[in-house]
Amino acid sequence: METTTIGVSIAVPEPYGRLLQERRAGFGDPAAYAIPTHVTLLPPTEVDCGDLPALRRHLAQVAADGRPFPMRLHGTDTFRPLSAVVYVRLTEGAADCGRLQEQVRSGPVSRELQFPYHPHVTVAHDIAEPAMDRAQAELASFSAAWTALSFALYEQGGDGVWRKMREYPFGREGLSALPQQQGVRAATRL
Repeated sequence: METTTIGVSIAVPEPYGRLLQERRAGFGDPAAYAIPTHVTLLPPTEVDCGDLPALRRHLAQVAADGRPFPMRLHGTDTFRPLSAVVYVRLTEGAADCGRLQEQVRSGPVSRELQFPYHPHVTVAHDIAEPAMDRAQAELASFSAAWTALSFALYEQGGDGVWRKMREYPFGREGLSALPQQQGVRAATRL
């Protein structure tokens, strides 16, 4: 059976996403433009292509049951020496991301994590130590805040680039598309 590599994440919105991506490239990280700036909910996972429809239904249900929540990034930290990663810290929204990633991983692509879940935004990965130090120092005062309204399913192409397959907005999709009831219409005329 054919397989593909997928991931699920919350995108860091503009202008912050592009700024962090450009900074990541400036630190010499060759993966900077192949990976949209994000907070991971499901790390890279190989799945059978035949399992994608069930996964999409599961993600739609998780999103429908979810609600928007505030997110704030501030300052940097690192996973070194355990892992060669420098990241921007998630200082608000971490608990919401934690619950969400558990729900995402509970479905048809259930999997264990290599490390305990720690939501963050990677800004340098597996590059020279001086560049890692520079990333950690130069972004130490970085700050951004927004409301998470959705998450997305991504697929990694054969070229190593991650591409969005589908966005999943929080809340019940399509409720606004329902026809208005007579009582509601009459009430709006008053």
